[in-house]
Amino acid sequence: MSTASRPRIGLVLGSGSARGWAHIGVIRALADAGIEPDAVCGTSIGALVGAAYAAGELDRLEAWVRSLRLQTVVRFLDVSLNGGLIKGEKLITFFREHFVDRDIQELGRPFGAVATDLARGGEVWLREGGVSDAVRASIALPGLFTPAHRNGVWLVDGGLVNPVPVSLARAMGADVVIAVDLNSDLLGRHLKPKPAARAKQGGHAAAVDNVLARIQSGMSQLGFNGNASADEPPPPMLDVVASSINIMQVFITRRRLAGEPADVLVAPRLASFGLMEFHRAASAIDIGRRATEAVLADLRTRIDGSGTATQR
Repeated sequence: MSTASRPRIGLVLGSGSARGWAHIGVIRALADAGIEPDAVCGTSIGALVGAAYAAGELDRLEAWVRSLRLQTVVRFLDVSLNGGLIKGEKLITFFREHFVDRDIQELGRPFGAVATDLARGGEVWLREGGVSDAVRASIALPGLFTPAHRNGVWLVDGGLVNPVPVSLARAMGADVVIAVDLNSDLLGRHLKPKPAARAKQGGHAAAVDNVLARIQSGMSQLGFNGNASADEPPPPMLDVVASSINIMQVFITRRRLAGEPADVLVAPRLASFGLMEFHRAASAIDIGRRATEAVLADLRTRIDGSGTATQR
């Protein structure tokens, strides 16, 4: 069918930190099926992958994330105690230098990112200005990444208000919305014992755990240890942060999707991935691909039901 008669397809890439590399597998599976979105939007890591895709940089991004090792991830952790544990500037500087750094409106397809106004708590849609600045604002996970300052406003991760921004895709003119929820199976995941997994990760993971343990120990000595006993120490600080974020995003996502449903929801099972395990890209990409393949029949029905063909 002609371009004019087919529906506009919107791809929505949700938040989820290191789990976000699954978005690459989603996009690859759609491409293999001959389905190419007309517009893409995302929150947090979804904004980063979405920006690369909209700019035609997905091949380079995938090659880079597949090359990541734990040592590389640790080098991006520019520690700060001002507004967050990680400033995030090393990661964004790398992104600017190696991938996309131009105006959003100059990208190959319409793109939007979601951030949160820290002062007012409002949802902010980033549809213009520099791509890397929009991504930096959208990934500013509270407590971990420092907030981003844009147009006189402090912005943090869009996952606080809209983890899977179907509403933005609709506003961008999408008739059929494919949404990717990375957080559907995460409740309680980070509080489960996993000594074997930590042991396998080697010295760099141990070093990060050591720093966090020393911070938590110091807080305990100052009396900030709640009701913990010597027999049952509190969970590690990063696990508490990760689980708290998971709880918030799961329930916000459910509420938002109930009121603003996608036409097709892709829900990769990613509970085994930690918040900062960016070096596990190959597994995440594969999981994203398989989850998308599982909903292709439904997606084709939705598109055909709109009176169009699935092929461009």
